[in-house]
Amino acid sequence: MQIIIKQYLLTILVLFSISFTSCQQGSSTTTASASTINETTSAISDFEIPQLLEREGAIAKLSEWDYVQKTAKELQAKMKKNPADHKSSIYLALLYMQEARITGEHPYYYPAALKILDYVIAQKPANKQMHFQALVSEASVYLSQHEFQKALDVSKEALALEDHDAQVYGALCDANVELGNYAEGVKMADKMVSIRPDLRSYSRVSYLRELHGDYKGAIEAMKLAVSAGLPGDEATAWSRITLGNLYRNYGDLENAAIQYKTALAERPNYAFATAGLAKIEIAKGNYEEAKKMLNEATEVMPEFSFYQTLAEVNQIEGNTEEVNKLNSELIQMLQEDQESGHNMDMELANIYLTLDNNPEKALTYAERAYNKRPNNITVNQAMAKIYYKQGNYETAAKHIEKALQTNYKDPELLCLAGLVKYKMGAKTDGITFIKESMALNPKMSNDLTKEAKAIL
Repeated sequence: MQIIIKQYLLTILVLFSISFTSCQQGSSTTTASASTINETTSAISDFEIPQLLEREGAIAKLSEWDYVQKTAKELQAKMKKNPADHKSSIYLALLYMQEARITGEHPYYYPAALKILDYVIAQKPANKQMHFQALVSEASVYLSQHEFQKALDVSKEALALEDHDAQVYGALCDANVELGNYAEGVKMADKMVSIRPDLRSYSRVSYLRELHGDYKGAIEAMKLAVSAGLPGDEATAWSRITLGNLYRNYGDLENAAIQYKTALAERPNYAFATAGLAKIEIAKGNYEEAKKMLNEATEVMPEFSFYQTLAEVNQIEGNTEEVNKLNSELIQMLQEDQESGHNMDMELANIYLTLDNNPEKALTYAERAYNKRPNNITVNQAMAKIYYKQGNYETAAKHIEKALQTNYKDPELLCLAGLVKYKMGAKTDGITFIKESMALNPKMSNDLTKEAKAIL
């Protein structure tokens, strides 16, 4: 049991891999001077340390929770005692970032982590590694908030301080990929894996392989990521879910289920695993069982994607009243996230398009995302789908071309590409794309696939 508890903070400990042996050349690099402490004491009097939220439901019963509470209190006490204790401050921010992932309380924990990290960065730590860690951690928060340009800018600041740390290359990889700079993303991933071949670097390699049309290679890389993690650790469970999603997205429901069930066995009440199993039941047409599982997942954490999938199931069944209710709740949840600094434009666009059947409103949000990252594949796929729904096939075709720039073989993208080409008059090419999408995932079922199957 003690091993499982300690595994909870493994991700944070790995992230916080600061080498103090390289900072022993003088006491000024490792210990704050009396004058520095005096200067920062007045600053912390105006700085209210964000508190840990109480967990609710099943995740409050996990054995790690007592350890998390104890650790948070110890770190907060150290910060109050010594305002120049940047290590404790950064560690607390990382703890809150992990809590955001586990509890789904993004609107609270991400701003809280940023507040702490901003405080540390403002002190301009004499210890270069501390300054670096604060910057690269802040970049990670910006990535989680979908503020990708900010993440890239801060990552470059961190790189200027330390150019041989895998973390910064991971952040640079993620930011570049999300901004549509795929060649640069590949370079950063290669650099990261050369420094530290672990769960985090293998995960990025996996995603880049998938984006470049090698989904089988993506699966192999994600298997390496899972193997590199410890059973029960949240990062390992997340990697298993990603592996399961890869299997499911390409039609292998059996292996997907194995990964979701293994994640649940290693980390009980892991909501993302329960939601993954629900999606398998949806693919099989077992809607009542799927709804039961999704409700179980929402009881563990308020993750918007669980509610969205639940709404989609009710939409399939024709439960209009329930769909409208869930749709309203979803929009409210996402707007709360927006207000906290979490950019949810793409998520709102998707909901307005699929659940609200309002492509005009969806386009408003999708265009905001497109203006920030016009070369991103996922953004262009969303834009293409919206324009397709509006009957603007010529504009949809332009976005499809961008979405296919890396030879991405996502079955839903290929299906959409086929429909657009077919409507544009290139019927042979359109049918070829549709057949390829169906071959990659014969179990795919949505409004587009129904339309595509009617063409074949």
